[in-house]
Amino acid sequence: MIIISIIIIIAIIVFAFLNFNPAFGGKFSKEEIKKYESSPNFKDGKFVNMEPTAVMVEGASMWENAWEFIKGPENGKPELMETIKFDKEKFMLSSDVNAVYTWFGHSTVMMRVKDKTIIADPVFSSYASPVSFTNKSFKYSNNYDVDDLPYIDIVLISHDHYDHLDMNTIKKMDKNVGRYLVPLGVELHLIKWGIAENKIEVMDWWDEKSIEGITFASTPARHFSGRKFSRNNSLWCSWVVKTDSVNLYFGADSGYGKHFKMIGEKYGPFDFSMIECGQYNKNWKNIHAMPEQSVQANIDLKSKSMMAIHWGKFQLALHPWTEPIERARVAAEKTGVDLVEPEIGDVNVLN
Repeated sequence: MIIISIIIIIAIIVFAFLNFNPAFGGKFSKEEIKKYESSPNFKDGKFVNMEPTAVMVEGASMWENAWEFIKGPENGKPELMETIKFDKEKFMLSSDVNAVYTWFGHSTVMMRVKDKTIIADPVFSSYASPVSFTNKSFKYSNNYDVDDLPYIDIVLISHDHYDHLDMNTIKKMDKNVGRYLVPLGVELHLIKWGIAENKIEVMDWWDEKSIEGITFASTPARHFSGRKFSRNNSLWCSWVVKTDSVNLYFGADSGYGKHFKMIGEKYGPFDFSMIECGQYNKNWKNIHAMPEQSVQANIDLKSKSMMAIHWGKFQLALHPWTEPIERARVAAEKTGVDLVEPEIGDVNVLN
C-alpha cells in the first residue's frame, strides 16, 4: 500500500510539472494550430523543413547516444572561461559606424544598427532547460544579466528551444523591449509569459518587416521545434537584418542545406554572418551543421566574414568544448573564409 501511494504521489508530481510549469510555454490547441494552415511550410498539422530532415540519421542509436551523454565528453567544459566585462556606454556610443555587435556566448548576439539595438535569441539564465539543475552554463570570469543591457528596440527569436528562448530572460527584459519578431507559433509562448500581443510580430519564411530603415527578413533554417514532447508545432527560422549600409545574417540553429544558397541569392551578399558551429554530432548532422558545413554555409550566403555561434556557453553535445572553433579555423583557412573570433562580452565594430 505504501509503494502504491508513493507511485501515485510521484505520478501527480510529474503530471503537475508537465502541465503547470510555465517554462514549457504556450499550449498548441487545434484551434491555435489551425491558424498556420495557410503557411506553405505547414503540412499535416506540423511545420516542415524545405527538404526531408530526420532529427537522427539512419542507423543512429538513441540509447547509445544517451549512454555517451551520461559518461560525458572529455574536456566538455572549461574550468573557467575568460570573458570581457560588457561596456554598455561603448556599445551605445558607437553610432557613427555601420554596425556594432556583442556576443554573450552560445547564440545570444546584440547588435546596434541605425541607432537601434537588436538582440537575437537572448538567454541570460545559467541553464538551458525547464529546470535549473540541467544544461548548466559554463563558468565565466564576467557574467551577464538583463540589467546590463540598454533598452532593446527589437528582440529576434529564431525558435523555441530552451537555449534560444528563455522564459526568465524574456520576462525580466520585457519592460525594456520595444517589440519582438518571432516565427509562426512562438508568439504563444510569449503571450503565455505575459508579453503584450501588440508588441509581437509573427513571421513566416520569406516575410519581411521594415522598421525605421531596417529590413528584417525571416528566412529558412533546417531544424525543428518543441519545448515538451510534441515537436514542430511552431516554426524555426534564421534572420536577415539589412540597411542601406550593412547586411547581416543571423543563422541560429540549422543543419546544412540548400536554403543557404537560396538566402544568399535573394538577400546576399552579406557583410557579416553569424552561423551555428557547435553542439553537433554525426548522428544529428541534419539539424546541426558540422563546423566544415558552417564555413561552407558562409560561402553559400556570399558573406564577407563569419562568426561562429552556438558554442562557448553550454555543453549540449559530445564534442570537446573548444572543438567547434578549432575545426572552423581549419576549414576557413582552407577555403579562404574570413573567420572572426570575438571575445565574449566585447564590443566589436563593423565598418
